[in-house]
Amino acid sequence: MSVSVKLREYLDQNKIKYTLISHSIAYTAQELAAKMHVPGQEMAKVVIVKINGRFVMAVMPAHHQIDFERLKEATGAHQIELATERELQNLFPDCEVGAMPPFGNIYGLSIYLAKSLEEDKEIVYNAGSHTEAIRMEYGDFIRLANPTVIEYTHVVNIKV
Repeated sequence: MSVSVKLREYLDQNKIKYTLISHSIAYTAQELAAKMHVPGQEMAKVVIVKINGRFVMAVMPAHHQIDFERLKEATGAHQIELATERELQNLFPDCEVGAMPPFGNIYGLSIYLAKSLEEDKEIVYNAGSHTEAIRMEYGDFIRLANPTVIEYTHVVNIKV
């Protein structure tokens, strides 16, 4: 599977400058960051969670993980759980499982963006497949995705 059709159409319709990067297969954001020689801070990973039964997109740097207690507190949620692979297939039919781009809005999902991603001028993310990524200006991403920016993650040290 190649770059998400919805994503490419959305970026092109909004006249966004971006670079599509083909790379060898990578299944984790940390692995992709290493292969592309991109700091983990610039590599955005996507995690789909259900907050009180509603699917939402959590977007954070590759080297971060969700702190579920902080996310509950920040969103006022009573219950948070990870989406299943089957649910991901249904939510993102034009993407490989685990390679969703951080534009939940084009899939009908709210986006919670980790505040720490604000520190860079560019953002790099999976483009719907495990062999393609997109690099674009952070400001363009914010303007198009319109996420809710909160702090709900913590840094992890994972070796690739």
